[in-house]
Amino acid sequence: MTASRRVNARVAELVEARVPFVLATVVRAEMPTSARPGDAAIIQADGSIEGFVGGQCAEGSVKLAALDVLDSDEALLLRVLPEDGEHFPDRPGARAVVNPCLSGGAIEVFLEPKLPAAQLSIVGSTPIADALAQFGTQLGYRIEHTPNGVANANGSTAVLISSHGRYEEESITAALDADVGFIGLVASATRGAAVIDSLNLDSSARAVIHSPVGVEIGARTAEEVALSVLAEVTKAIRVDGLTAPQATAVVAPVETIDPICGMTVIVGHDTPHLQNNGDDYWYCNVGCRTRHSEELATS
Repeated sequence: MTASRRVNARVAELVEARVPFVLATVVRAEMPTSARPGDAAIIQADGSIEGFVGGQCAEGSVKLAALDVLDSDEALLLRVLPEDGEHFPDRPGARAVVNPCLSGGAIEVFLEPKLPAAQLSIVGSTPIADALAQFGTQLGYRIEHTPNGVANANGSTAVLISSHGRYEEESITAALDADVGFIGLVASATRGAAVIDSLNLDSSARAVIHSPVGVEIGARTAEEVALSVLAEVTKAIRVDGLTAPQATAVVAPVETIDPICGMTVIVGHDTPHLQNNGDDYWYCNVGCRTRHSEELATS
């Protein structure tokens, strides 16, 4: 299997497993450099990388920028330039970094975040529930629709209930147990309050339940109600920062400074490392480690 096919196969695996990552693709390479246009790599939130986008120094710059892309969920064009190369100012969507380790070449790498689509768990077999599932799919959400039963809340960003009294309390409880941050109950203000009161919840639990759910647009039809509900959910995600609960916490990678070239380095199992008199040092490449080792030996 070629390198590009391995990366493509791995992309498919991570998308299916709903693992966030950044796809880095070399779009321009100026000699001398080991990278070529079309070379690609996958960077995950722990700083691990699979694939090839250049030597160790260039790879380090790509990994650092990829972590920022994961945080912002915004694509980035990264220019990795040598010290004596033509410098480019940062622009929206583009960043330039000077890499003292490059041997005269330069590369441009497009960093594309690949974050799992937010999952909406919908309960009910009503016209509103069906419209929520249809519109939610069109908006790019991952839909878990349970027509008759309790919400499948695990991993969901929001649970939306439109079941006319069926499985409401059970679905709310399942969503709270799964730490879902947005629970929407399609009901009148009076009936919604009665359902919530029957659960004897504390104030923090009640705060995540929205009933009546949906922004006020004067909705009359099932489709209009679904539109209003999804508008409120989308605002909670895009504006208020609503996210799905994490099953396992992602440990942020450790960053340090190469004492020779001053580059920021992500510490990993393959990062060049040196221990001297109880002090640990990490480097962007083995050349910096060798130079530092020689300096320490003569100091």
